[in-house]
Amino acid sequence: MELLVKNAYVYRDHRFQMLDFLIRKGKIVAMMPGMSADAIILDAKGLRCVPGFLDIHTHGGVMVDANAAEPKDIEKLASFFARHGTTGFLLSVLTDTPERMLRAIRNIACSMRRPVRGAQVLGIHLEGPFLSPLYKGAMPEHLLRSGDTKWLRACQKEAGGKIRYLTVAPEMEGVQEIIRTFSEEICIAIGHSGADYNTAKQAIANGAAACTHTFNGMRLFHQHEPAIMGAVLESPDIYCEAICDGRHLHPGTIEMLLRCKGTSRVVAVTDSIQAAGLPDGNYKLGINDVVVVDGDAQLSNGGGRAGSTLTMDQALRNLVKFTSYPLEDLLPLLTENPADLLGFSSKGRLEEEKDGDFVLLGKELQIAATVIQGQIVYRF
Repeated sequence: MELLVKNAYVYRDHRFQMLDFLIRKGKIVAMMPGMSADAIILDAKGLRCVPGFLDIHTHGGVMVDANAAEPKDIEKLASFFARHGTTGFLLSVLTDTPERMLRAIRNIACSMRRPVRGAQVLGIHLEGPFLSPLYKGAMPEHLLRSGDTKWLRACQKEAGGKIRYLTVAPEMEGVQEIIRTFSEEICIAIGHSGADYNTAKQAIANGAAACTHTFNGMRLFHQHEPAIMGAVLESPDIYCEAICDGRHLHPGTIEMLLRCKGTSRVVAVTDSIQAAGLPDGNYKLGINDVVVVDGDAQLSNGGGRAGSTLTMDQALRNLVKFTSYPLEDLLPLLTENPADLLGFSSKGRLEEEKDGDFVLLGKELQIAATVIQGQIVYRF
C-alpha cells in the first residue's frame, strides 16, 4: 500500500517547509511539493509534520508495567503511546530478581516478533541491576549487585540480541569490564551512580555513550569534585537523558543542560510507569508500591520519586514552555537524537529511504495523527 501525504508543513533539515511525500512499503520514497500518485491520500491541511517520537526510557503506562507485562499488555501499551506521538520505544526493565528480569526480557522479545498496530517496540533497556545502593532511587536495594558479564550475556541470549540499552553505575565492581565488553553491541548509559569524576571519565573512555535521567539518581556537581555529573556535562559526545515533566528537573535546569550539551546531545525521555494515562492512585513499578498524587509518582514507603506519568507529546509541550529554544531546535530531542544514540538509522528523520513514521501536530502541539511505516494508527 502507498500513502501520499499532501499539504504538510514538513520538518526536514531542522526547518519546516511545505512538502508532499510518498510512502511505499513503509519507507519514504519521494519528497517534493505538488506530488501526485495512485495512492491513499492523507491531507495534512497545513499541519506541522514531524518525525515520530522515540522514547528510549519507559517502564510502561495504562496499567502496563514492563517487569510484569505479557505480549498482549505490550500491544495495549503500544496503542497508548501512538496516541501520544510515540512511534518507537525501548521498554525499560527495572532491577528485579534475576528470574523475573529474564521473564520480562523473554516477554518483551516475544512481543517484538508479533505485528502490533501501534508504536514499535525497538528493544529492551535494562535499568540495573549493576547500580549503586547510595543512588538507588526506586531500585530495590537488596537486588542490586556487582557487574556480571556472564549473567548479562545470558540475558542478551534470552533476548535474541534485543537488549539495546543498559544503565550501569561505573564505580560498582565489575562494571568497567561490562562497559568494555558490551559497549559495541549494547548502548551503555551511566546513572544511579555516586561515581567520582575520574571513574566516570574512565567509563566514557571504555565506551559509555549516555547518561540516564541526568541530574537525577547521581552524585551532583561540586566545584572541587565535578563527579559523574560534571563528567557527562563536559564530555561533548555523551548524550544526556532528560525527564521534562517539571518535577524531575526545574525549567532552568533543562535550559542549563541544553546550553551545556547543545540540542544534538540531549534526549527527552518519559521514564513513565504504569500510571501514565491514568488517574491518581496506587500503582506498581516492578516490585515497588507507588502512589500517584497530582500526577507525581512517589514510592509509597516515602523513599522518593518513582518514575513519572509523562507522555512524549507533553514532554515536547513542556520543552517549548520551559526553555528559550524554538520548536525547530527542540524536536531533535525526541526524534533524531535518540535514533542516533541507539543506531536506529532508518528512524528519527523525514527523508527519502527512512521509515514512514511521523506525527501531525495541531496548533497547540497536540497529536492530530500518528503514522507508523505508512500506516495511519491514530487520527484525532
